[in-house]
Amino acid sequence: MQRSSRLPTRVLALSVTAMVGALVLGASAARSNAPCPEGMAYINGSSFCVDRYEASLLTIGADGREQPHSPYVNPDRADVRAVSRRGVVPQGYISQVQAARACARSGKRLCSEREWFRACRGPAGRTYGYSNEREDGRCNENHRWHPVVRLFQATTPYLWGMGLMNDPQINQLPGTVALTGAHAGCTNEHNVFDMVGNLHEWVADTQGTFRGGYYMDTSINGEGCWYRTPGHNTAYHDYSIGFRCCASAAE
Repeated sequence: MQRSSRLPTRVLALSVTAMVGALVLGASAARSNAPCPEGMAYINGSSFCVDRYEASLLTIGADGREQPHSPYVNPDRADVRAVSRRGVVPQGYISQVQAARACARSGKRLCSEREWFRACRGPAGRTYGYSNEREDGRCNENHRWHPVVRLFQATTPYLWGMGLMNDPQINQLPGTVALTGAHAGCTNEHNVFDMVGNLHEWVADTQGTFRGGYYMDTSINGEGCWYRTPGHNTAYHDYSIGFRCCASAAE
């Protein structure tokens, strides 16, 4: 007698139920991934996303068209928005107030200190993100010569006024700010880059705080992710300070 290739009705029902269950489980898993806007990383176990790269700016014209803003010039009153892109010069010369406004223009916000610190240290809570020990060359940090001194020492006795420290030449010198993501090892399991070194990064703090150090220093005010400089006016800006944005994760 030839055996039927048909499955019993009960088995079919169970199979369909299993498939539906798998789909539901998959949908739950997808939701748990908490998708983020393009250019952002989800911080596992949290409710927020963070830019993978230090922010650059797009200027929005009166006709709505966008074009890159110079990363070497303060945006002043220009209508700009923040973007997170690999392989570009990140925006320095920007104040906390301007950074927050640029994040908001892209539907994001400036990271809180707690968010920034958590994203920098990675899921293992490490001092430098990649490790608890500094590894030379992993990040753009602790250069031995100062660009402000190199440019202006011969012409003025006082180097540290806002005028000189906002000169566009500074971050255009070789060996200063690096392209976003150029130091591929300066990251952690969240796949966020340059949170240690490259540029200081503003956080949403009324004391005018920036974190993470920059290409000249990641040690004076704390090591790596612990680096913290408070006490600046939120309208202050110079060549060394940039930012990145955060956003609430989608549910």
